[in-house]
Amino acid sequence: MTTTNKLTRWLAAVLGLFGLALLALNLYGFTQDLRPDGLTPEVLRFGEQDLSLTPPELEQAIFRLPGETDKHYAKRLTLDLAGGIAHVEWEAFDPDLFHQRVPVWENYILHLMGVVTSIPEYQRYHYANPYRSIERGIGICGDASMTLSGLLDEQGIANKIITVPGHVMVEAYFDGEPLLLDADFGVVLEQGIMFYEQNPQALISAYQQQLGRVNDGELMIAGNLIKDGFKYWNGTSHFITKKYYFEKVAYVVKWAFPVTLLLIAMVMWRKTGRR
Repeated sequence: MTTTNKLTRWLAAVLGLFGLALLALNLYGFTQDLRPDGLTPEVLRFGEQDLSLTPPELEQAIFRLPGETDKHYAKRLTLDLAGGIAHVEWEAFDPDLFHQRVPVWENYILHLMGVVTSIPEYQRYHYANPYRSIERGIGICGDASMTLSGLLDEQGIANKIITVPGHVMVEAYFDGEPLLLDADFGVVLEQGIMFYEQNPQALISAYQQQLGRVNDGELMIAGNLIKDGFKYWNGTSHFITKKYYFEKVAYVVKWAFPVTLLLIAMVMWRKTGRR
C-alpha cells in the first residue's frame, strides 16, 4: 500500500470515528432530561409561589381541551405557562447549572456557540421552539412569550409579541378585539397594549388584583410603557430572526454532519481498498 493510500485510510478512520462519536453523543442525549435539577424556591424569583404545576402537568396543560374556545385557551395557557415555567434568576448562576447554556448532548452546535463565542444569547440560551422551552422548564418573560406565541400560532390564533423595555408580552386577537397576555407573571389584561399606554394605572391595578401582591414588576412595565412606548413583533421568527433559523438548522445539522462524515469515510476507505 502506498504512503498516499495509508494517509487516506488514516484520515478516513479519523473522520469515521469522529462521526461515530457525534452520533453517540446525540443518542446519549435521548437518555438525558433537558429540565435541570435543583429548581428549589431558594433559586427562583417568586420563591414558594413560583411553580404551581409539575412538569407532567405543564406538558398536559398546553393541549387544547375539547370544545375550548380560542379566548379561553389563550387565557388558560397564559396562566399555565406562568405556573409551570420556573423563573430562575437569569444572570445569577453559572450558565451550565440550570441548562441555560444548551448542553452538549442536547445540541453540540448550539453548545459550542455558547462556549467559543461571546454572544450572550448563546451563553444563556432562549429556545425559539416552544416545546424545547417547555421541556427545559425555565425562562424569563421572553421565553414565556415566545412559547405562548408559538402555541397560539399552532391553533391559528392571531397574535403578536409585544416588547416594552425590560419586559415581553403577547397580544392576541379575538374577533378583532385585542387581549394582552403576560405568560411570565401570569396576568391576563382585557384590553390591548394601546389602551394601557394611555391608561397605565389600569395596568398596575390589574396586575395587583390578579397577583394579589404589589411588586415593582407592574410599576416598571407601566413606567417604561409611558416613557419609551412599545414595539410589535410578528411572532418568534420576527422577534429573534437569526437565532430562530439558526436553531432550526442546528437541529438538522447535528444529525446530518456525523452521517456525512461517516459516508465520506466509507467512500475514502473503499477507494483505497480497490487500489
